[in-house]
Amino acid sequence: MPTSSTRAPRVGTAEPTTRRVDSIDPVTGDVIAQFEATPPEAIPAVLERARQAQSAWARVALRERCAALARFGDVLFARRGEIAEVVTRETGKPKVEALFTDVLIALDTAQYYSRHTPGLLQPQRVPHHNVAMKAKSGRLFFEPMGVVAIISPWNYPLAVPLGQMIPALAAGNSVVLKPSELTPWCGALLGEVFEQAGFPAGLVQIVQGGGEVGAALIEPAGGRGPDKVIFTGSVATGRRVAEACARNLIPSVLELGGKDAMIVLADADLEIASSAAVWAAFTNCGQACLSAERVYVDRSIAERFISFCVAKTKKLEVGSGLDPHVEVGPLIRRSAVERVERQLADAVSRGARILCGGKRRADLGECFFEPTVITDVNHTMELMREETFGPVLAIQAVSSVDEAVRLANDSEFALAASVWTRDSFSGKKVAARLQAGTVQVNDALSAFGICEAPHGGRRASGWGRTHGRDGLRELVQVKYVDADRLPRWPKSWWFGYSQQLTVAADRFLESLFAPTRGQRWRNLRGALDAVFRKDRV
Repeated sequence: MPTSSTRAPRVGTAEPTTRRVDSIDPVTGDVIAQFEATPPEAIPAVLERARQAQSAWARVALRERCAALARFGDVLFARRGEIAEVVTRETGKPKVEALFTDVLIALDTAQYYSRHTPGLLQPQRVPHHNVAMKAKSGRLFFEPMGVVAIISPWNYPLAVPLGQMIPALAAGNSVVLKPSELTPWCGALLGEVFEQAGFPAGLVQIVQGGGEVGAALIEPAGGRGPDKVIFTGSVATGRRVAEACARNLIPSVLELGGKDAMIVLADADLEIASSAAVWAAFTNCGQACLSAERVYVDRSIAERFISFCVAKTKKLEVGSGLDPHVEVGPLIRRSAVERVERQLADAVSRGARILCGGKRRADLGECFFEPTVITDVNHTMELMREETFGPVLAIQAVSSVDEAVRLANDSEFALAASVWTRDSFSGKKVAARLQAGTVQVNDALSAFGICEAPHGGRRASGWGRTHGRDGLRELVQVKYVDADRLPRWPKSWWFGYSQQLTVAADRFLESLFAPTRGQRWRNLRGALDAVFRKDRV
């Protein structure tokens, strides 16, 4: 049960008929907290409250909205220890990872958008290259979408939703968050922090439950749906979300996972690259969309690289994330363990070799699995095609950079990748050939923690972006406003058509698009006649 420093909602206090969402510790399998599930039929009222709150919030000055986000960051910082412990208890990840990859990123996101949103959403002048349009003054304005529905995953229960909620609020939207049913406590804490920071009632609402609640959030029975949907999760669920959004003409952002490739060139620093591979494969027990799930290493260095990876993997401490010495915690549920076992069995049956790990740690609990290094893999294996989302480092030796790039791009996923080399210029050349939303040279995963860097992928990894300016622009409506500088002049394209105007219009086209400068200048007078004639109707 919760420690004295972290109080949980009481367990077992609900009426027998009340639907509950259990928070389960993956280390022990115990229910550590319970929350009332949101009935799908209550969703229309939730969205209506959000719409009313958003209408008032949009009228609040942008700098005041940013000041509120700064207060949110202050409250989150003050409660960081308590919140990190809840993240660890619900996900099983080591507390140091909860601090680095959830709390730190969340705090940095609040700081970034509270400081930079006014500049990012400042109206922008639109220059016009066409001479006929020089008499017009154009500007872009960025207006709120309205109600943003966010359906968030369990693996980074602070960093992922707050990377979407914070810019949505900065832009003047309201937010309805459905956290994963596997991390309801983290979701409830987010609602508490926003409330404690003084955000208006109804502006940020948390709905709890499984897929039926998410479905009702997009397509509420008898009510109007949200104005934008952001979903992070599996490809299968993402397809259903996309279909529901399409039926209702709701724009969406989908982040559906990855099968990220790591390319180790012949000149790479093997000590550094192997440490990075082990961390990138096993952080959060491999349960990250940006995990290094496929490694392609130059054949000339493959044996040494693999030996380094095996030695470092064997040293990893596996256990409860609350133990400060533990580096790898449990998988989230037993079904995740079974998925890893199934992929490994398929790979071994096709000729792969497990060099270390490969077994459950039943002595620790039903969700623990040994960090595993496997080689002699190829693309006929499920392990190299489907997302593993578990503690497996699969390494394939390649004969050339071209082969590494070809294999890295041979995937339905295209979220992220990394390149490892002592030559930064060569690394960037390889990065330019990789099909992914993010490619890092001599690092992995960390780009997710860079507030300015857009996050998202291609193909089965989804569409749209979160984070940075591009993520913020996903959360606004872009309005173009045009003001004519010569309001008393009739326009050449208005009625009053004649043979003379037809000739003048043709000369105007020649003055703009004729292949030689001489032709363009000869027709300039006709062009001016077309533009400035005053005898239009």
